[in-house]
Amino acid sequence: MLLAYLDCASGASGDMILGALVDAGVPLDALNRAITSLALRDCHVTAGEVRRCGFRATQAQVHVGPEHPARQLPDILALLAQGDLTPPQQEQAEQVFRRLAEAEARVHGIPIDHVHFHELGAADTIVDVVGSVVGFDLLGVERVVASPIPTGSGRIAMAHGLVSVPAPATAELLRGVPLAASRVEAELTTPTGAALVSTLAAEYGPPPAMTLERIGCGAGRRDLAEQPNLLRVLIGQATEPSAASDFAVETDEVCLLETNLDDIDGQTIGYCVERLRTAGALDVWTTPIQMKKNRPGVLLSVLCRSEDVATLETILFTETSTLGVRHRRLRRHVLPREAREVTTPWGPIQGKIRQLPDGQTRFAPEYESCRAAAERHGVPLGEVRDAAQRAFENG
Repeated sequence: MLLAYLDCASGASGDMILGALVDAGVPLDALNRAITSLALRDCHVTAGEVRRCGFRATQAQVHVGPEHPARQLPDILALLAQGDLTPPQQEQAEQVFRRLAEAEARVHGIPIDHVHFHELGAADTIVDVVGSVVGFDLLGVERVVASPIPTGSGRIAMAHGLVSVPAPATAELLRGVPLAASRVEAELTTPTGAALVSTLAAEYGPPPAMTLERIGCGAGRRDLAEQPNLLRVLIGQATEPSAASDFAVETDEVCLLETNLDDIDGQTIGYCVERLRTAGALDVWTTPIQMKKNRPGVLLSVLCRSEDVATLETILFTETSTLGVRHRRLRRHVLPREAREVTTPWGPIQGKIRQLPDGQTRFAPEYESCRAAAERHGVPLGEVRDAAQRAFENG
């Protein structure tokens, strides 16, 4: 498996990622063919060598023609659809812009299709996103890992006035992403950089075990006094299998909702938990906690898909006394699974097979199916469960 590690010591922006990929060997003519196919007027990318705090790097520059008015998400998706992109390239670019639109919609409290992208819908942002997605694909990268992300500090001017770093959309995009501390008074990570990294990276942490083949250094636009303004991409073949990198493990994104409760009874909490599960929560659990003034309380946690956040949050506000709900995005590794029915002396039993990263399979009988058979035949639940397990093992 070919891995790419994004070393974001000075944050991440679209042009830094694009410059690092060009520095790692992505041909400019191939990038420009993909960009030209989008029918953006007079847009192309050039690259040149620069130095940042004495270190050599490639700076990607996007040249744009007369600009289009502020675009909405459907406008950008239409551009991507008419381009000469492969289906995986188009799908990944669409995912990046959908994440950008979701973040802007949450920040401004409007429907996703009503978001006007302004700076984020400009041609140079579209080129950064498409160029980066195409660049990873041209290099043959199968998995992206990233370091924790520094955002910088201070305040920056935007179309809506002065805002603190990280910018509101950047912060939304980095939910569930580990952040690195930084005292640099500058915007180190832009919304475009945050959208690219949070969409493409499957995990975060130190460099994975790999045989290093290519190194690319992309330069940011400014020189920082404190450190080199660079993003490095390290590309190589994975050298040891792990649950995080094996082909059998799938990756998806979920949301965790949490609230602390100390003034409602257990029956109310139980009813709320039932409503949350019925409404689509992937899992719900409670944890005893100690709250202010030594009051015992309950931490109510809800794991769900991003599209169910609003519905489940409404249930929490309606059914409990909470004044606030915390939520963050999480990436998880999921084993492939499939439904399977086995035949036992007490009838058919439903269950699930999960495939481990090393190729082995495990069978887990479904509780409700085992319970129904046990009650129907008047035998212990354990006997039915054991019989189902033996039936699977014996084929």
